[in-house]
Amino acid sequence: MPAVAIRDLSLVFDTADAPVYALSHVDLTVATGDFVSLIGPSGCGKTTLLRVMADLERATSGTIEVNGVSPEEARLKRAYGYVFQAPALYPWRTVLRNVTLPLEIMHTPRAERQERARRVLDLVNLAGFERKFPWQLSGGMQQRVSIARALAFDPAILLMDEPFGALDEIIRDHLNEQLLRLWHRTGKTVIFVTHSIPEAVFLSTRIVVMSPRPGRIIDIVDNNLPADRTLDIRDSADFAALAHRVRAGLRAGHGYEE
Repeated sequence: MPAVAIRDLSLVFDTADAPVYALSHVDLTVATGDFVSLIGPSGCGKTTLLRVMADLERATSGTIEVNGVSPEEARLKRAYGYVFQAPALYPWRTVLRNVTLPLEIMHTPRAERQERARRVLDLVNLAGFERKFPWQLSGGMQQRVSIARALAFDPAILLMDEPFGALDEIIRDHLNEQLLRLWHRTGKTVIFVTHSIPEAVFLSTRIVVMSPRPGRIIDIVDNNLPADRTLDIRDSADFAALAHRVRAGLRAGHGYEE
């Protein structure tokens, strides 16, 4: 069973002056355990598609299944964790208590939720920061706390909406390496929105190239780079060839932006 199966999906937003066609006839299958990046120009519907998977938006037509059920059922079963563009942490709660928040909502016993929180904080290399507050952390550390929070209840799927877009290049590169290691350690399905071609190529098993609005899938690029890759691979000919194909797809859709 695929993690996500989408068939002929379209979404139209009704507005006061005219309808906005956000997604048009999208077909996509995400295999369990894949790391799939969605890339395209601003406004192409990448985040909207992710939000449809998360049951935060409803498609106008077509079908979508998440872990074999509707997005609503998947949400109620807590099949996925969602990482937003901003960390969205509560400044008055410690790192530990930010991570345990979804477990508190689920009425998980206190000892178990603290044990789970410490385990996922260790996964994102934040062991020892449990008692810190968000304002005492760097932007990259805050985003790692938000990833830990999304992992706390052990979802099968991790939906990530451009989580590193606001960070500087050095921190972003470091978090890319950490995220790749995290994916290998957990084996979870990851669906990742990005504007960065190098980021998409470095992280993904497949790269989904989208057109300007209304969002359509122009190309799906399989990535056969070694699983244990490091940032040095970005200097290789194979990496450059994959990046060129993604860039060509964006240009073909008239959505490439320098």
